Amino acid sequence: MKLLDKKTTGDLVRLLIFIVVTTLATGLLVITIGNISFKPSTDYRAVFVDATGVVKGDDIRVAGVKVGSVKDVQIVDRTRAVVSFSVEEDVRLTGATQASIRYRNLVGQRYISLTEGVGDTQPLEDGDTIEVANTSPALDLTVLFNGFKPLFQALSPSDINKLSYEVVQVFQGEGGTLESLLASTASVTKTLAARDDVISALIENLDGVLDNLGDRDQQLSQLIINFRQLVGGLKDDRVAILDSLDQISELSVQTAGLVSGIREPLTEDVKQLRRFAGNINANRGELDRALQVLPIKLNKVGRTATYGSYFNFYLCQFQGRVRLPGGSSVPLTYNTGGARCDLG
Repeated sequence: MKLLDKKTTGDLVRLLIFIVVTTLATGLLVITIGNISFKPSTDYRAVFVDATGVVKGDDIRVAGVKVGSVKDVQIVDRTRAVVSFSVEEDVRLTGATQASIRYRNLVGQRYISLTEGVGDTQPLEDGDTIEVANTSPALDLTVLFNGFKPLFQALSPSDINKLSYEVVQVFQGEGGTLESLLASTASVTKTLAARDDVISALIENLDGVLDNLGDRDQQLSQLIINFRQLVGGLKDDRVAILDSLDQISELSVQTAGLVSGIREPLTEDVKQLRRFAGNINANRGELDRALQVLPIKLNKVGRTATYGSYFNFYLCQFQGRVRLPGGSSVPLTYNTGGARCDLG
C-alpha cells in the first residue's frame, strides 16, 4: 500500500511539472505572437473622419515597430470616429504627431502609424487627443481598384498577377518597388517632354492629313469603289487567270526542254564567240583603221561599177619570188605604169 502511494505521488509530481512547463510555454508563445508588452503605457485618443476596419487590439506602430494597441473605437457627432489607444510610456507624442491608418495586409487588417510632423512640439499628456487635422484615414481600396479596372481589362492574366504582386509589395512597405515605378514613370515623362516638338509636329501633320482626306472624301470613296470593282473583276476572272498561269507553267517546261536540247551547241557557240571577241580585241587597232578607210574604198568600188554589173581590173604592179633549181629564190617586181595606176 505504501508502494502504491509512492507511485501515485511520483505520477502526481510529474503531472504538475508537465502542467507548469506547458503553461509557461503557452504563455511565452502568446506573448511572442501577440507582441505583448508589460511596460507602463500612456493612453491617448485620435479623431478620424473614417476609421473603417480599425478594431480593438490593432497595432499602434512607430517606424513599423509596435509600440501599443487600440483599446476602443467610438462614433462621435455621427461624422467622426474616436480611436482610444495606448502606447509605451517611453514613446512621447507631441502636438505635431500625425496618426495615419495603414493597411497591414490585403486581407483588410489595419494598424495606426504614428509619425512626427512639423509644428507644435509640446508633449501630449495622458488622455490628450490628436485632432482630425493631424490624422488621415486608410486608402479606399475599392476606389483604387475601380480606377485600375480599365487597365486590368487591357492586361493579360500574367500581367495582372505581376501588378498585384507589386501592389502587395508596396502595401507591405517595400518602397523600392514604388520608387522603381515612379522612376520609370519619370523617365517616360522626361522622354515625352524632350520630344514635345516632335509630338506637336506629328499632331499638326496628322491634322493636315485628316483635313486633306476630309476635303477629298469623294475621291477617296471613288478610289475605294474602284478598288472594290478591281477585286471583284479579279474574282470573276480567277478561272482565266489560273488557266493562264497553267499555260505559263507549261511554256516554261517546254522552254526548259528546248534549252536542254541545244545546250551543248549553244555552249560551243558561246566559247567560239568568246574567242572571236578576243581576236577583235587583240586587233582592234587594225579593225579601227579598216573601218576608217572603208568609206573611201566603197566610193572607188562604186565608181568602178558605174558602167555595168562588172568590174575592170588593171594590173599596176606585180611582186613575187622565183625559186631556181638550186633552191635559191630571186625576187621579181614588175610595174606596168600608166594613167590608171596614178588614179589610185
